[in-house]
Amino acid sequence: MTTSPFDEPGAVAPVDADAATTTAATNADAAVPAHYGDPFGEQRAMTRRAGVVDRSHRGVLRVTGPERLSWLHLLLSQQVADLPDGGGTEALVLDAQGRVEHHAVLAHVDDTVWLDVEPGRAAALADYLDRMRFWSQVEVADETEAWALLSVVGPAVDEVLTSAGVPAPHGDHAAAALPGGGVVRRMPWPGPDAEAAVDVVVPRAEVGSWWSRLRGAGARAAGHDAYEALRVAALRPRLGTDTDERAIPHEMGWIGAAVHLHKGCYRGQETVSRVANLGRPPRQLVLLHLQSGDDPLPPPGTPVLGEEGGRAVGRLGSVVRHHELGTVALALLKRSAVTSAPGGAPLWVAPESEDLVAGPAAVDPDSIPPDTGEPPGRAAMRRLRG
Repeated sequence: MTTSPFDEPGAVAPVDADAATTTAATNADAAVPAHYGDPFGEQRAMTRRAGVVDRSHRGVLRVTGPERLSWLHLLLSQQVADLPDGGGTEALVLDAQGRVEHHAVLAHVDDTVWLDVEPGRAAALADYLDRMRFWSQVEVADETEAWALLSVVGPAVDEVLTSAGVPAPHGDHAAAALPGGGVVRRMPWPGPDAEAAVDVVVPRAEVGSWWSRLRGAGARAAGHDAYEALRVAALRPRLGTDTDERAIPHEMGWIGAAVHLHKGCYRGQETVSRVANLGRPPRQLVLLHLQSGDDPLPPPGTPVLGEEGGRAVGRLGSVVRHHELGTVALALLKRSAVTSAPGGAPLWVAPESEDLVAGPAAVDPDSIPPDTGEPPGRAAMRRLRG
């Protein structure tokens, strides 16, 4: 019987993405299997039936206490003051200039708010939250060592959960308690439809038994590379990979999903409000199609040029091999480069390493954010001047 996802036949550990390899894994993902011998087959399984992915390297925090929701509401970018029991959402912590410091996925179950974050970031978030407690009746605990996350993705996810004896909450980020401890939370991505994925937070000591339980219920073993490929195709950014130190929520497509435009009283709110009402974000996250063949994938941070030998207009984030789209990447580009991309000259990816091949790239037109017209604040100012 499988005792760990790494004990699964064919499990392949990630390799440093800066080395000359073909894996999509980054150093942050070194603790989980990259694939099980068939990355494209694992992707197809998650679009046609169901796959289970080891994401146990994510950090897990728990916030308890009678003031947990009202207190978090003052610190996070999302509306959480009235988050019901069994509800969930995504939220950001911004700095004073509105730049993204943390991204967390929340679940509110049985008087506890569970937050899971990118690998290696739980301690920093827990420290920030703990310093902001003052006299609030809350407790913050980094429990990454105690809890681990597995994801089940695919149109048959409910069949898998039912067979495994796991409750299947329905609704965007809806959550429920797991028998024996932990939570199961519905996710709107990266599956092929709105309810084709769940995250299951289980005791870390029981990851192996939960893995076997979900496998036995019909979920195929899928590596982290397959999960990342579907995430990129869904245009869902990842903090620290698709963002840089200057990234703001509007650039990343996090408005609505992780930022509530009509709540106030959180650090960085002024930048969010100013961009929403008076301007446009200086950059936009889009999907790029790359010409890489079997060449090693360029790492996050690789410059994107306006033309071969030209000036930099942005940076690559996650780069993956997708079973239908080919080699694609999330890229954070200047607005001018995005608006001129459709039908224009191709962009140019220029890796800094001599071991990696430079080449053309094209913006996927379906990934370009729609033009929402003149910002409301600017329109109001124009009317006043008129």
